[in-house]
Amino acid sequence: MARLKQIVVDCHDAPRLAHFWAAALDGFHVRAYDDTEIDRLAALGLTPETDPTVILDGPHLEICFQKVPPPPVTKNPIHVDVQTTDRATEVRRLLALGASIEAHFEEHTWMRDPEGNDFCVVGC
Repeated sequence: MARLKQIVVDCHDAPRLAHFWAAALDGFHVRAYDDTEIDRLAALGLTPETDPTVILDGPHLEICFQKVPPPPVTKNPIHVDVQTTDRATEVRRLLALGASIEAHFEEHTWMRDPEGNDFCVVGC
């Protein structure tokens, strides 16, 4: 039986989006860069701030943000829902991190991350 190891998010600015989601999600953090990885990036003319692939480590899976050319603009077929005990406060916190609101509904708030990817904030 397979188990989910990683979710991959295609994006324009992997470090920026990874840091947004690390701040947005409880228990997730940007994977630390060791000296070997910093040297590897430097050989490519990159730094952790310009890395085209950034990993978030979480409680049960990884989220990989990878830079790709801009895709055509369409509705995303998949989005995440984040759950909180205080939806209004969480929405304000996510707005301060760079998210935007698309619409409020009785049971959830439809939002977009800094690159326009859909997600929803739901209550418990």
